[in-house]
Amino acid sequence: MPCVKGPGVGVIGTGKGAELALSMITFLPEVVAAVSISGCSSNTVADLHYGEMTLPGLRFDMKKVSVSDSGVFDIFEALDDPTDPANSASVIPIEKAEGHFLLVVGEDDRMWKSSLYAELAIRRLRQHGKENFELLSYPGAGHRIDPPSTPFCQVALDRVLGVPVLGGGESKAHAHAQEHSWGKIQEFLHLHLG
Repeated sequence: MPCVKGPGVGVIGTGKGAELALSMITFLPEVVAAVSISGCSSNTVADLHYGEMTLPGLRFDMKKVSVSDSGVFDIFEALDDPTDPANSASVIPIEKAEGHFLLVVGEDDRMWKSSLYAELAIRRLRQHGKENFELLSYPGAGHRIDPPSTPFCQVALDRVLGVPVLGGGESKAHAHAQEHSWGKIQEFLHLHLG
């Protein structure tokens, strides 16, 4: 496309979109920079197919979901454990990526364990001798670390599950994370996309 500067492109995603960004930089050589906001280092929910390869999706165990009196779903403990050897086929082989990663997490993410998933991603990269990543970890921030001045919502309708889900976070800390990460995301993309 004439409007794409190139030579490589960057991708950015939150939650399931962050995991797709990790998959894109892993499997698509034209993707040279990926921003993963509150993502999982394994494929989740649905199977991911690329060529001859299939990464099965980790599943949510609905028996581990609690629902508050107001109808808000707490799914924090419900996702299959990506560290369980039985789930190793779901791990995104990010060490194959030639590009750069920016991992952004809120330490009070109640959707799922994004801090742990970022740790797992970093451990995997380092085990393969890679240092092509940066981590931004924000105390008191929840799941949806959107651009600055976006409303803070502790609860949001989940597009996959179709129910209101607890996202976590404390308003001031979350607002700081949105403000700070937005500048860092732009710096990261400028650096790696030219």
